Order: sequence, then C-alpha cells, then structure tokens
Amino acid sequence: MSGAVDLAQLSILSWVFMSVAALIIGISKTALPGAGSVVVALFAVAIPARESTATLLLLLIVGDLLAIWVYRSNAHWPTLLRLFPAVLVGIVLGVAFLAVADETWVRRVIAIILLLVVATTLWRRWRARGADAPAAAGRVAAGIYGTLGGFATMVANAAGPVMSMYFLAARFPVKQFLGTAAWFFAVVNVAKVPFAAGLGLFSVDGLWIDLILVPGVLLGAIVGRLIAGRMSQRIFERIVIVLTVGGALYLLW
Repeated sequence: MSGAVDLAQLSILSWVFMSVAALIIGISKTALPGAGSVVVALFAVAIPARESTATLLLLLIVGDLLAIWVYRSNAHWPTLLRLFPAVLVGIVLGVAFLAVADETWVRRVIAIILLLVVATTLWRRWRARGADAPAAAGRVAAGIYGTLGGFATMVANAAGPVMSMYFLAARFPVKQFLGTAAWFFAVVNVAKVPFAAGLGLFSVDGLWIDLILVPGVLLGAIVGRLIAGRMSQRIFERIVIVLTVGGALYLLW
C-alpha cells in the first residue's frame, strides 16, 4: 500500500476536522444522510484528496454496518436491485478517472459532483410536487442516479447526496429510507475496496487514522439513532436537502 498521508505531519486542525467528520458519519448513517457531503469536504481539507477517498471509505463501511444493524428490517430490495447494475458502471468509470487524474482534478471533480447534486436536488423536488406516484421509480431515473452515484462514490465518496435525492423522490418513510440507504451503501462501499486497493489509495498511516476515528463513528451512530426516533417525515426531508446544499457550498469555499 502507498499513499501521501503522514501521521507525524498532521496538524491539530486536521485531526479536529477528521474527528468531527467521524462523528457526522455515524449521525448521517443512522439519521441524516445528506450530512455525508460535509464529511467529504472535511476529509478533503484535512488530508490529500486521493488518499482521503480510501481513508474515508473504511470509516463509511463501519457506519454502514452500524446502520444495517439498526435498520436491518427496513430495506426496500426491489429498489436496490434496480440500482446496482448502473452503480457498477459508475464505479468502473470512477476507477478509470482516478487512474489518470491528479490531485487538482480530483478536488475539482468533488466540487462539481456536489454542485450537480444540489441542482438535481432542487429540480427533482420541484418536479415531484403534487405527484401521486414516486418520481424516481423508473428504470431511466435509476440508471442516471445509479451511474452518477457510482462515479461519485468511487471518486469522492460523495454518492450520499445523489442517492438521498433518489430515495426522497421515491417517497420512502424515514426508517425505510435509512434502511434502504444502509444496505445500498454497505454493498457499494465494500465493492469499492478492491478497486481502491488496486489504485494504491490505501496507506498504513491511513489505516491508523481509521482505527483512531472509529469510536467517533460509534458515538455518532448512537446520537443519530436518538435523533431519527424523534423526527417527522417533513423535517427529515428538509434537513436532507439543506445539508446537501450546505456540504456543496462548504467544499467550494
């Protein structure tokens, strides 16, 4: 494994950013999916963008497993099966991009992906107003969202906002949303591990960072479970949208 992460040279501010990110990972997986874009931004600022993708990936898998345990009976499998083929295509495209992209381009694409998510978020919410049927149920929508989500997750671990908008448009109740998202990201993130390893994105120092930050993910998951149990559907949907927009703007800044 190789990488540019160096534990000895990480600043206190970098550790603060990553610790906050670990807490948000736990909360986002069990309560507020849109918060994931903030995590991407914090890690991209704390450590080199290419290495942040792999280091963050393992923490996300920990969060996914916790979310599966919490919402193990709430997944909507027909939706998942419809999405996975397109996601695989997106992952392959992301691998090809990472093989040729330098640090600057990785950062730029992270920002562009999140901007596209913001635009898609607002457009689909406007289009779905007053509709009786789920707006994201079709195969075309699944193909578009799945491919973009697969590319975004491979390049920047930024599929959370993309897929949150898909699940919102499908009008899932809070627990079904979170359960479906938990299984979706667990499968996708585990599938990404060999690709990331093949690209040499993992490093020994990155793995130590993950080990140190795991307790923060656990704490966040506990907090998120408490929040989700007290949140209405309407508030949940609004928070997801606001966090998605906020994460994109933060990264650009």
